Amino acid sequence: MRKNSGILLPISSLPSPYGIGTLGKEAKQFIDFLSDTKQTYWQILPIGPTGYGDSPYSSFSSFAGNPYFIDFNDLVKRGYLKKSEFSTIKWSHKTSEVDYERLYRNRFLVLRHTVKRVMRKSKESFESFVEDEKDWLVDYALFMVIKNLCEGKPIEEWPEKFRKRDKKELKRIQEEYKDEIIFYEIIQYLFFTQWKELKEYANQKGIQIIGDLPIYVARDSVEVWSSPHVFQLDEDLRVKKIAGCPPDAYAPDGQLWGNPLYDWKYLKRTKYQWWMKRIHQQLRFYDVLRLDHFRGFESYFVIDANEETARNGVWKKGPSSHFIQAIRKEFKNISIIAEDLGFLTPEVKQMLKDSTFPGMKVVEFAFDELSLDNDYLPHHYPSNCVAYLGTHDNDTVMGWMKNLSKETYQFAKKYYQVKTKKELYHAMVNSLFESKAKTVIIQLQDYLLLDSKARINTPSTLGGNWLWRMKPNQITSKEKKDIKELTERYHRERK
Repeated sequence: MRKNSGILLPISSLPSPYGIGTLGKEAKQFIDFLSDTKQTYWQILPIGPTGYGDSPYSSFSSFAGNPYFIDFNDLVKRGYLKKSEFSTIKWSHKTSEVDYERLYRNRFLVLRHTVKRVMRKSKESFESFVEDEKDWLVDYALFMVIKNLCEGKPIEEWPEKFRKRDKKELKRIQEEYKDEIIFYEIIQYLFFTQWKELKEYANQKGIQIIGDLPIYVARDSVEVWSSPHVFQLDEDLRVKKIAGCPPDAYAPDGQLWGNPLYDWKYLKRTKYQWWMKRIHQQLRFYDVLRLDHFRGFESYFVIDANEETARNGVWKKGPSSHFIQAIRKEFKNISIIAEDLGFLTPEVKQMLKDSTFPGMKVVEFAFDELSLDNDYLPHHYPSNCVAYLGTHDNDTVMGWMKNLSKETYQFAKKYYQVKTKKELYHAMVNSLFESKAKTVIIQLQDYLLLDSKARINTPSTLGGNWLWRMKPNQITSKEKKDIKELTERYHRERK
């Protein structure tokens, strides 16, 4: 079996002069770096348009691209923008963090300059795009226009005529705000054009892109508005049951995620058609799909929408292997990673086994129990898995080590037979690379030995997440050499 490796870095974390990583020159330079170090994969986070909280896992759409990622310099080359229209804007207060408020205030103002030029220079191409994507694009553009008319309020606070999609009202909006609808369609045209070129560049360099598909959609998303029958809503089209997880040692009240839950009976009757369209769209973006919260397909936690904690939630059976096999039938050669982290019941383990998808192993979880029987210890890894030091939801390894209890730190050092934190870091990385795991993915921050300030996300917290950005030239020639040598030493180099 051929082994391989890759690096996890969100698009947003790339360096750029414009406040957030984009699909431009810096993204291609990162692909060059991956290619030069013999990597096979670039793992990113979801790339949909983000809303309140800035989480890529809570997007306005499962089908649209994030306007923040559109590269301005590329638009200048295409004749859609002038440098003077964005070069004097202060995009962030510091280069190491994303400033979402400034992006929200300024990004769309700049992109509005492109409308007339796109219509003049690329009208035929744009109209062809709109026709090809009409199944989702019409509703998405309309959703964004109405959201702006409602001052950004969530769907549940919209007037009934909008919330319930009154046909006369929607037709009026389409006619009265035609130019605004075109603006949102053009944004997607620009994103898709740039994404297509970037993905082709990656694939030509031998790099495959791993992308995340969140199991749930945002409560305030075009999918809930345009396909209410897919979700558990009340007669007034408001969410009545929400997702979350039960109380545990880390969260005594459990977690309220707030996402609407699916009507799996309806989805099963329709042969999961809505889900198949969603997956099909994601496969246009990515080469490999990471299915978030995989255990939620076997059984899912249900909480009444009016509850203040998750204490009164209950488990309900999901579609399980029936759904997984439907995916297999629809997409013959699909590559999927199952995010199977957390407490797994025998039923979930059987569903994973039946799927044949590789699961995930995270070495930062390996020392929670101070036991050599912990499945996350690298000597237990099966070949059919993807191994991580930590994911975007974990602390960086250096931050993790700093926050370990004395007992856990001593156990980890004893397991690896090392004395210092630096030695422990190298031992952890080497143990992943020499394990049976077919694929190893390392966060870039860990290769750079960064502390908790470079952490991407702390689950169940608001604020301070999704901010970290790599500085220009932060990857030195030494790190590049070390990563390449590590990859070749354990025969994980791209063939």
